[in-house]
Amino acid sequence: MKVDDALRNVTRLAFDTAPIIYFVEANPTYDELVSNIFSRVAGGEVSGWPSVVSLTEVLVRPISSGRKDLQQAYRRLLLNSTNFKTVPINSEVAESAARVRATYGLRLPDAIQIAFALDVRCQAIVCNDRSMRRVTELQVLVLDDLEL
Repeated sequence: MKVDDALRNVTRLAFDTAPIIYFVEANPTYDELVSNIFSRVAGGEVSGWPSVVSLTEVLVRPISSGRKDLQQAYRRLLLNSTNFKTVPINSEVAESAARVRATYGLRLPDAIQIAFALDVRCQAIVCNDRSMRRVTELQVLVLDDLEL
């Protein structure tokens, strides 16, 4: 599916962790695709909504390897970017994540990401996890299924 078509009616786009890592670390397989999506967020075409779960996940390797530069790059993107809104998880999201997990059998971090996306009224989530496609309450955009 073309990115233009996938994002046609999307004004609020949730982000799972993988696309964030691919963007910040310029993953050669996904760089052009995720750069296109992130530039749409930066340009205000769509607002980006990662959860604090992504902040936790992206910082693990840079912390363990002592990469302060990468830690800062992730913090800048997730905490200080225009049109990117990283917000905390609340108890309603936690309970919703339990329902998502029970319904779709997702791993806890994925269930939290979906519950968060629904809580902040996103129409879609971008990820690279095909198991999340089981979710029916919002559009799940898997990077491996997208093209420019």
